[in-house]
Amino acid sequence: MKWSAAIRRTYDMVYLGQQTGRYRWDQLMKTEKTHFGTMFEINAQREFGFADGVKTDYRIAAHQVDAKWSQRSGEWMLPPEVFDEIALVATGSDQDSVWSLGLIRATDEVRRAKGNRDQKSQLNELGRRSIRWLWRDAPLRPNVLLQLPRKTVDHIFDHIHGTQRTHRLFREAEGMIVHRNSVATVAKQLDPQKRVRGNGGSRTVLRKEGYLVLSGKYHRRLAEGLAVAVPLADEYISVRVVRAAEGEGVQIDGGWWRRARPGEVSDEPAPVVGEPKSSGDE
Repeated sequence: MKWSAAIRRTYDMVYLGQQTGRYRWDQLMKTEKTHFGTMFEINAQREFGFADGVKTDYRIAAHQVDAKWSQRSGEWMLPPEVFDEIALVATGSDQDSVWSLGLIRATDEVRRAKGNRDQKSQLNELGRRSIRWLWRDAPLRPNVLLQLPRKTVDHIFDHIHGTQRTHRLFREAEGMIVHRNSVATVAKQLDPQKRVRGNGGSRTVLRKEGYLVLSGKYHRRLAEGLAVAVPLADEYISVRVVRAAEGEGVQIDGGWWRRARPGEVSDEPAPVVGEPKSSGDE
């Protein structure tokens, strides 16, 4: 879904996690929150190739369209240039992994009578009811650092070395999808994906503890066989495994393995999963 991708990209760009370690909306400065709308507009235009509008952000199917983002539904600020034109209104929550997007023509009837000093206005009650929602609470690719308990995330970050923080992430997020941006946020180093790979990264270290760290680019079949969420090409998932009976789980390196149950002890290292010989991303 291209709209979802544009919104996910905007959150990650504004967090700037690899440089700052930030992953939550409340960690942003006021100016950065304001800048989110501009970045959303730019990312949507890049994703869809919309032509520039004359007065508005875009020209879509011969219509002038202005893109507006608000973290709270209904609080979009409409500038004079969108009056009587189409407003593309969007909102979302990274915490809840949802987003919404709709269209409305910003006529006098659906706008508040009084604006602010910049002559910007908001939708009135009729306007909010009249939005034609194209997507409502659609799924947003999850931010695993927001899905884990805050104390757990604090523990992950509470280590001086990025490599150890990455190991902690994959231990704590077992069975959960981990986007490469979350790895970059935790590692806070150049080439953060190197901290995942099997040449000394989490795949090597956590194997001794019974964990597989699977790449959506190379290990989708293994994720399917282990009956866990299947990562996309830019995602990972860690799975703690134990030996299984023949035909149960998935066959790896000549043996059968399944996901360990809660409380079940992994009493031997996980098998070695195949990985590319190049140093490219996994």
